[in-house]
Amino acid sequence: MRAARAFVQSLDGGGRLDEACRVTVDLYGSLALTGRGHLTDLAVLVGLWGEDPEQVDPGRIRPIVESIRREGVIRLLNRHAARFDEASDLRWHADETLPRHPNALRLAASDAAGRVFCKQTYYSIGGGFILREGDLEASAAAQIEVPYPFNSGEELLARGRESGLRVWRMVLANELILRSEKEIRDRIEHLWTVMRESMDRGLNTTGSLPGGLNVIRRAPRMKARVEAQSWSDPLGFVDRLNMFAIAVNEENAAGGRIVTAPTNGAAGIVPAVARYYRDFVPYATDEGLLRYFLTAGAIGILYKENASISGAEVGCQGEVGVACSMAAAGLVGALEGTNEQIEHAAEIGMEHHLGMTCDPVAGLVQIPCIERNAFGAVKAVNACRLAMQEQDAHKISLDQVIRTMYQTGLDMQRRYKETSLGGLAVNAVNC
Repeated sequence: MRAARAFVQSLDGGGRLDEACRVTVDLYGSLALTGRGHLTDLAVLVGLWGEDPEQVDPGRIRPIVESIRREGVIRLLNRHAARFDEASDLRWHADETLPRHPNALRLAASDAAGRVFCKQTYYSIGGGFILREGDLEASAAAQIEVPYPFNSGEELLARGRESGLRVWRMVLANELILRSEKEIRDRIEHLWTVMRESMDRGLNTTGSLPGGLNVIRRAPRMKARVEAQSWSDPLGFVDRLNMFAIAVNEENAAGGRIVTAPTNGAAGIVPAVARYYRDFVPYATDEGLLRYFLTAGAIGILYKENASISGAEVGCQGEVGVACSMAAAGLVGALEGTNEQIEHAAEIGMEHHLGMTCDPVAGLVQIPCIERNAFGAVKAVNACRLAMQEQDAHKISLDQVIRTMYQTGLDMQRRYKETSLGGLAVNAVNC
């Protein structure tokens, strides 16, 4: 959606939007192999319409797409009409992968004479980030000097030792270079609100998920069972973690609004553990949630900069594994653990996801993806517990685990990396 929107905005900014009589979209590699299951086709069409994923009403997506399919016309930026025949103008290149990244799409605009006057390639590199062909990957923000720069877990710990500050305070200080503290707090509160709303929708929406597997939404049934349980049940918190994580990922599978944390396929873990903190820690506070998200964000940065958060590039270890690592570290931060415990929890969270493949059945983000978020959330809480109870230094560092994850992902066969060509995707019976 972001890539398609960026393309038409570039036409508009160059004063050439009105020249576009036809738009074509080519999807490559993993975007083609699992695109229909991931609703990529719908996202592209709505992005060309000019919608933004943070603002679009999910309820409007299918009516927009149905209008395009019915009329054979797409209104670029919701104002300029151009021909669009989905059968010929949205093309799936499942056997072709562009060299820079396995998730790629190429958009082109043609004039009345059929001449292509603008063509651009975008890469979807994970977590909602897009990269345009020819652009440097480093963002302008990455060039800004911050008081506590870090590019590794060891550097993060060193900055903490030098300053005497906890991870979350260093991240907050770095963020203050770009925006006010009120803006930071408001933004985090907004993200948490979207997460809660996603959980609530998932917990209260019944029926089957789209896509053809006829997967029944489980979160509402789990909610009913949990509400009937006694709070004295010693494993009740596990049921609730499962319920929260599954609710978010069922919303993702249905095309609802979620927060990429750090990706859509792994979006249930960070919210579920945050909800666990608020509901099960007696002294939990909003300030604790601030610590949670800032700490988790620091760990996410390390994976994004030193490895990958793309299932198409490194398998599900780069999605669910990273989310678990972030949530585990964030929970230690919320509980006011030490920086060393934060680093340890993040390391544990990833270490036990190493080698996890990405093999969604039918290309849908449903099986095994939804349940993996529930397991990832439980693992995150346990990683936090282990790290905070351990006094001695651990043998494997977070940096070593991040390098191992990336190397493992690069070594992994392509069919196990979000292509639906191997694993459960071919061994599970489609019915």
